[in-house]
Amino acid sequence: MLNMYLVKRQFGGGAVTNIEEHIALELKRLELREKVFPGMKIGLTYGSRGFPYGFTVIKTLIDIFKSWGARPFIIPSMGSHGGGTDEGQLQVLEKMGISQASLGVPVRSCVESVHIGQTPRDVPVYCDKYALEADGVFLFNRVKPHTGFRAPIESGLTKIMAVGIGKAKGAEAAHRAGLGSHLVDMARVLEKRINLLGGIAAVDNFRGQAYILKGVKPGEREEEEQKLLAAAWEQLPRIPFNHLHVLVVDHMGKNISGSGMDVNVIGMHRRLGGTPAPNYETLAVLDITEESKGNALGIGFADLTTQTLVDKIDTQNTYKNALTTGFLGSVKIPCVLPSAREAILAACGLHQSRTCRAVRIKDTKHLEYMWVSQPLLAELPGVDIIRQVDSMHEACGYE
Repeated sequence: MLNMYLVKRQFGGGAVTNIEEHIALELKRLELREKVFPGMKIGLTYGSRGFPYGFTVIKTLIDIFKSWGARPFIIPSMGSHGGGTDEGQLQVLEKMGISQASLGVPVRSCVESVHIGQTPRDVPVYCDKYALEADGVFLFNRVKPHTGFRAPIESGLTKIMAVGIGKAKGAEAAHRAGLGSHLVDMARVLEKRINLLGGIAAVDNFRGQAYILKGVKPGEREEEEQKLLAAAWEQLPRIPFNHLHVLVVDHMGKNISGSGMDVNVIGMHRRLGGTPAPNYETLAVLDITEESKGNALGIGFADLTTQTLVDKIDTQNTYKNALTTGFLGSVKIPCVLPSAREAILAACGLHQSRTCRAVRIKDTKHLEYMWVSQPLLAELPGVDIIRQVDSMHEACGYE
């Protein structure tokens, strides 16, 4: 018997309360109005990561630019995601509610990006043709720790330029060269070829709400992103244990993390190797989100999974993503069990049940609630215990 307890943790961090008003004030602070002329075609970037406030931000930007007489449109900016096809990328956006019907502006996708130059270290740089043809480009993306490297600038406005607007060719070039080493140089080349108006950089709080929405001028982008990345690290939800025998993740998915399961949560060693920190000895993932459309990048980080998840994998979509990143270990299929119950029993069976340090979570993004085994309770002072069950496979529901 493995007694499990649903606990609620207390996190700090507020949220932007009126997004529309906040965005309007940020654009005013950027002094953007004087740069926009009637009929101006402005491309707005939108990536493949779903987040609750994304639609509100992009719709507000559209409405403001329209009120100034401009003609905004959406540029799907997601590298090789969506299978690296125009149809696939449009479908990714539609799943998040981003479409011409919902926004009242065109969504223009062209995965055949244009080669626009080389970095000082001879990395090729590509750009979406609609971004090149636009009278101006305005960026929108979330700043957060990347799941494949550590650098002063990781995921954010710079990445959506070099990788997102670069489409599949740009993403492949960036990953082959090494994202952490070449991302900034690639964005600098691209910035010289487009009329970059600025951007809105977002940072999530632990609940995935908008903690920061910062207007960023082109010349301040790199400096601001470094500051915002530090804020994002402070807000990143993590499992509060350095060692577990078993970690069960109910859902992985591209809408949860670019790597399916955030390796900043489950341990960067599962991607890059090295000393396990944190050390979660056995990891079982049970299912994949519908929003992932079968892209199971990151399944290779698990030790156990289920037939349910494997049956949902779109192999070609998944392999396209892995081949672009160059890291094929992320798509290797772990040990497959017939059901979630059997996967959990197998994971726990590898360790002494009564002393097993075990945690079950909804996914690596939502960690306010989690199930913990009895030996871990003493290490969690001040948490609220919501309920208790007698086995890990009964530990479902997170509120």
